[in-house]
Amino acid sequence: MNDVLPTESYQWEYFEGVLRKLLADYGYHNIRTPILENTALFVRSIGEVTDIVEKEMYTFVDSLNGDSLTLRPEGTAGTLRAVVEHNLLYNATPKLWYMGPMYRHERPQKGRYRQFHQVGVEALGLAGPDIDAEIIAMTADLWRRLGISQYVRLEINSLGNKEERAAHRDALIQYLERHVDILDEDGKRRLYTNPLRVLDTKNPALQEMANAAPKLSDYLGEASRAHYEGWKAMIAALGVEYVENPRLVRGLDYYN
Repeated sequence: MNDVLPTESYQWEYFEGVLRKLLADYGYHNIRTPILENTALFVRSIGEVTDIVEKEMYTFVDSLNGDSLTLRPEGTAGTLRAVVEHNLLYNATPKLWYMGPMYRHERPQKGRYRQFHQVGVEALGLAGPDIDAEIIAMTADLWRRLGISQYVRLEINSLGNKEERAAHRDALIQYLERHVDILDEDGKRRLYTNPLRVLDTKNPALQEMANAAPKLSDYLGEASRAHYEGWKAMIAALGVEYVENPRLVRGLDYYN
């Protein structure tokens, strides 16, 4: 964890100012949730066999009442907990944003810290794909306003729905079982608990194997494919350039 000193904090203030103006322009409203939540919230929503829950959360027992508490590792779970608790979806489709410190007790990579800061948006009650396209366009707008568009690249993929992921998961496990002799320790650990994350490997020795693995896109049904194609057409019409990456995955159970 680190201090942000006055020689750096002006950059944070500049970024936050640009961000607040952008989010107001797109109709998002700020929500602020506690840094501490009940551990069960993250186990249920993020997934019991994800890396975050298995080995990265700062979790402790409150000695005063025995509750298991966790420093938030990400912002979506707490935001959705607040939405349900305060009935914000009643006759409404709220567009919310949050910003603040998050915590993960992993071995930090270069340039990362165990206390890190995250900005997130949640657009609720809107089926899409238009809201998905708007969020991507808003992110591209943020890059433009910050003057960093030339340094970043948008990569996209579709996770489909739960049933499609389950069919792909079965095929992926069968494929990985045939290559178990070359899997590294992480790959073997994830083989039956979270095989999708094996595709996200950074191990150079596994790249050829991962590239040849079954692609989730081949398991998308008609509705998911129509959603994905419609979304791509919208962001292209908005002038947002992208690269499709069939190995792009997310490791949290709530993504759809």
